[in-house]
Amino acid sequence: MTVFQIGDSVETMDDIIKGVVTEVNGKEISIETEEGFSMQYTASDLVKVTGSFTVSNYEIAQIKSEKELPKKRRLNTIKPKERNAPKMEVDLHLHQLTNSERSMNSHDKLNLQLDTAKRQLEFAIRKRIQKIVFIHGVGEGVLKEELKYLFGRYENVKYYDADYQKYGLGATEVYIYQEN
Repeated sequence: MTVFQIGDSVETMDDIIKGVVTEVNGKEISIETEEGFSMQYTASDLVKVTGSFTVSNYEIAQIKSEKELPKKRRLNTIKPKERNAPKMEVDLHLHQLTNSERSMNSHDKLNLQLDTAKRQLEFAIRKRIQKIVFIHGVGEGVLKEELKYLFGRYENVKYYDADYQKYGLGATEVYIYQEN
């Protein structure tokens, strides 16, 4: 905070008033304007004008207005490839879903994978996620067919083979139509 003394040249922050400090009483400063009027201000309303460096009220107003303007937000541009990229991936390989599959028969394994797929699909619908990729692998195609049957039971869902370059033939992408 600036300390004012009698005789200091000052300008007001909000008005176009220049003057000289005539009295200092704590934070209350009395000034005599260039026009000869005596006025009272708080120390925070005044700027000391020193020797060769002067700050005009216009410059102070410019600084204030710049601070008040909201900063322009930089929009995150999304590349076309990223725009079409799925928002969510679910890997249905057994080693991703359980620690040990030794005690499971093939029926239990398939049910675990389908239950996971259904739970994740319903989560995506609740959270309004538009695209989800289910990675099922190639194998014999049993899981892929069961997934198609599962997805077919939803009215707001469209499914198709996922991006071949990224997943090969072992993934299905689901598009969820959003209701208003």
